[in-house]
Amino acid sequence: MTVFGFKQFRITEKSIPWLFAVLVALAYGLTLFQTGFFWDDWPFAWAAHFMGPESFVGSFLRVRPFLGPIFVLTTSLLPTTPLAWQALALLMRFFLTLAGWWAFRSLWPEGRWQTLLVALCFLVYPAYSQHWVALTHINQELIPFLFYTLSFGMTGLALRSAAGRQRRTTLALLLLILGVFPTEYFISIEPLRLLFIFFILSEQAAGLKTHILGALKTWLPYLGVWGLNALWLYFYYHSGVYANYDVVIGSIAATPGGVLVNFLVASAEAIFKAGLFTWVQLPWLAVQTITAPSTWAALGVAGLALGFLLLFFRRIEADMRFSSSQTWALQAIFMGVAGILLGRIPSWAAGLPLTLQSSFDRFTISMLPGASLLVAGLLTLIFRSKRTWTSAAALVIALGVGQQAYNANIFRRDWERQRDIYWQLSWRIPALKPGTTLLTDQMEIDYETDYSLTAPINWIYAPDFQPAVLEPALSPSLPYLVMGVGERAHRLPSFEPGVDFQFAYRPVRFYGNTAQMVAFIAPTSSCLRILDPVYDSGATLNKPSAVLAQITRLSNPAMILTNAAAPVMPASIFGQEPPHNWCYFYTRAELARQQADWQAIVTLGQEAAQKGLQPSDPLEWLPFIEAQAYTGQIDTAEKLAWQSLQNRPSMRKGICALWARVGQKTTLPDKLLAKFGCQ
Repeated sequence: MTVFGFKQFRITEKSIPWLFAVLVALAYGLTLFQTGFFWDDWPFAWAAHFMGPESFVGSFLRVRPFLGPIFVLTTSLLPTTPLAWQALALLMRFFLTLAGWWAFRSLWPEGRWQTLLVALCFLVYPAYSQHWVALTHINQELIPFLFYTLSFGMTGLALRSAAGRQRRTTLALLLLILGVFPTEYFISIEPLRLLFIFFILSEQAAGLKTHILGALKTWLPYLGVWGLNALWLYFYYHSGVYANYDVVIGSIAATPGGVLVNFLVASAEAIFKAGLFTWVQLPWLAVQTITAPSTWAALGVAGLALGFLLLFFRRIEADMRFSSSQTWALQAIFMGVAGILLGRIPSWAAGLPLTLQSSFDRFTISMLPGASLLVAGLLTLIFRSKRTWTSAAALVIALGVGQQAYNANIFRRDWERQRDIYWQLSWRIPALKPGTTLLTDQMEIDYETDYSLTAPINWIYAPDFQPAVLEPALSPSLPYLVMGVGERAHRLPSFEPGVDFQFAYRPVRFYGNTAQMVAFIAPTSSCLRILDPVYDSGATLNKPSAVLAQITRLSNPAMILTNAAAPVMPASIFGQEPPHNWCYFYTRAELARQQADWQAIVTLGQEAAQKGLQPSDPLEWLPFIEAQAYTGQIDTAEKLAWQSLQNRPSMRKGICALWARVGQKTTLPDKLLAKFGCQ
């Protein structure tokens, strides 16, 4: 048969992996070359590069001791570059989808369309937005989850065929060990296997009691592994070694009834958010950001995925028998709800919230099997014909693809913002004295914390770091630390200079002093600014917060080595140096001001003017105004100061402080001071 002169192609089940590959590329791969390291990726990448993969064994001893070997293996095989880990994340998504398809096909060989949908839900599950935090989550979650999924599949094979049952059960148990011991994310979902076993055995002609006893007997070896893991965790948590999340169930409520109510509320929230609402997140978010180009890009990707899925499903119809078994649908819904509730237990017990579109949605990975089964069950229950079922399934998965494309743009922007901060720091700070703490209360960036940013700062300013040990009893010394205060001001040992402190940064430790700190702010609407008590008084900063005023007084720019060569920024880590925008000229002007090189600032201002560049915040004109005044260009300085004041009236006190500094070294006309109300 031909269509428009072309031979119509036929798709079989053997083509399904190609479907997975295309959807992985659409959902996660479009920004492959535009994303980098995020969140805990940075300390892990830094440790692998500078301390060696073997360092993970020791650094995970107090957190997840069985997770360390996974990090050792993967970081030994891959270079510590963002591109390598983002590429591996795509492969992991593909393999995890294949594993889910194979596992559920093993459990339900007759439900070909339903098991395909469950696998596609594995691929796009929109509640889990952390794909791009690749180095962290590949090791911490996806690899154990892959083992766990394969374990379920082996159980299905063992149940469906007597041949090789013992060998397959043994493999399933080994895979369970690899899935549950490295991380506590999946510790609570094992009862889901019991439900699978029960429903499979219930297909046989026997009584309910026989099915229950048979399921318990079959599950007994898995229960043994699960119990062994629970016993291990109990002793480990109470050993005094463990230093991660604390179980806070006892603090949730004073009575068992209160704990139960709290769990029921958390369960309802989990079913709604992780099981239902997440599949329609994209329309909800699109309405709120309808004018954003990235929103339309995500909707376009969703539309493209929908067309591709509909075409694929239509072509493969003849090769796959459709079953609208209502019994299966009800079983899947029951197991889906149970899976979501079981998956929520670890994060709930640790007192951690379930919020979508945040780093906390990583906890939904343990709810993914349940959410996938719930969707497949609901669609099978509602839509009885193959045509309407496949159309609904295509729409659900397409929305998931678009949601992940939406998330991809969030991480792309985050990476751009990160790189912007790193490059501005490199322009402003050629080098730092070891033992320096970079202090801030303004760091407007989505997925990074001070803990995360400590790693790239050390990568930039200590590229030849060797883990020297100060004393036998101490950990290796980390050269630099980034410390965010603001709401976490308690992290700062004192707002007075001269106080020693330490900070553990596994597998090393930072040894600092409050006299060796450089404060900075990095607002999104303007350039990065190193705070200097000489130039950044309360008048200049215009009513700073109490914390900002305190860290400004604590800031010691003398820790910056102004005459050093600019740091080398590896392109494989930080990308190519961006075009020199206004912030390049401003940060270089700040550096020149620290050196009292006023003529260099004037030259920088002239270069910026030739390029048509100017600040979004008039406050950034101050170094250029001061340089013009010191170089005898009083009229030009006055004109620029007046223009800045008209754009931002709150600058008046800052300009007066500038005239006061200049007036200490040269005589200023009285009429100039009067014009600005500085007398």
